[in-house]
Amino acid sequence: MKVLIVSDTHKKNENFFKVLKMVSPVDMVIHCGDLEGSEYAISAAPDCVVEMVAGNNDFFSQLPMEREFEIGKYQIWVTHGHNYYVSMGNERLKQEAKTRGVDIVFYGHTHRPVIDLNGDVVAINPGSLSYPRQDGRKPSYVLMDIDRFGEAHFTLKYL
Repeated sequence: MKVLIVSDTHKKNENFFKVLKMVSPVDMVIHCGDLEGSEYAISAAPDCVVEMVAGNNDFFSQLPMEREFEIGKYQIWVTHGHNYYVSMGNERLKQEAKTRGVDIVFYGHTHRPVIDLNGDVVAINPGSLSYPRQDGRKPSYVLMDIDRFGEAHFTLKYL
């Protein structure tokens, strides 16, 4: 199973469409918020399940603020992260995920990619496809692959 994780596209969707074409086929797309009105465009583009949450800039969105679901043997939580102060680190977010019994939390908001495999909870931030803030400022996304043994593997990719 292959899952595309993106965030913070901010209604600038060209890079999302480019990445989708590059990595397709995918079994699922997860968007961690700040779509700014692009819900339909993002959800209609791939031929698979799309999970999305609202971010701090999705003022009039009907999207939920958070989602929980399963992928294989993993309990997944998707949140934008701004309500968990992720700009100061992901410790609080990971603690909340552990309290919820979650295995993997996907989040955005910081526009900086993170693959944190330390501790009881895996925390993944794909960065931003539109307005990256990390060194080098390359648009980024994460691919999650579930291998034939059911184990998750994460790869940070740049455009």
